[in-house]
Amino acid sequence: MTPSLTSDLVTALRPLLAAEVSAEAHGSGTDPGDIEQAVWLRLLEHLDTGEPPADPPAWLRAAVRDEARRTRSTARRERAYVTEPVDPRGGPEQRALRADRHRSLYAAVRRLPGRCPRLMFALLSPKDPTYREIAGELGMSQGSLGPERSRCLGCLRRMLAQEVATPDPWGKE
Repeated sequence: MTPSLTSDLVTALRPLLAAEVSAEAHGSGTDPGDIEQAVWLRLLEHLDTGEPPADPPAWLRAAVRDEARRTRSTARRERAYVTEPVDPRGGPEQRALRADRHRSLYAAVRRLPGRCPRLMFALLSPKDPTYREIAGELGMSQGSLGPERSRCLGCLRRMLAQEVATPDPWGKE
């Protein structure tokens, strides 16, 4: 098919397509532009076979009805998400912020005095050891682990409070 014939056919069918799509899209609850685009694509695919439709206006009306029916059927089967699917680890920004907080925490733990770094690293271990295992690893009694942990956490809290600026009551630093 020649480009000029295709262009003439598209120009001649444009008003009819707009009217048909407007009528059908309202009933199907879809965007008229989606139906119009699909019908133009169908027409171009049909023209690629070599012959224009015998009765272009009738073919166009049938194509619009078919496309509207297809979109209605698809819309009935599809279920929209109430919310976006959530990545349990958060987005890249949240993961980067979490990693930065972990680095800051571990750097502060390394600066703790005495046995505190070893105790805190044992408590922060992903293996989640019991108090008995931690006490055995550090060579201390299980009963002294709680008070020692409390002292180390207090020291860590004071250390981090000095490093992190606390905002004024009105949000100013």
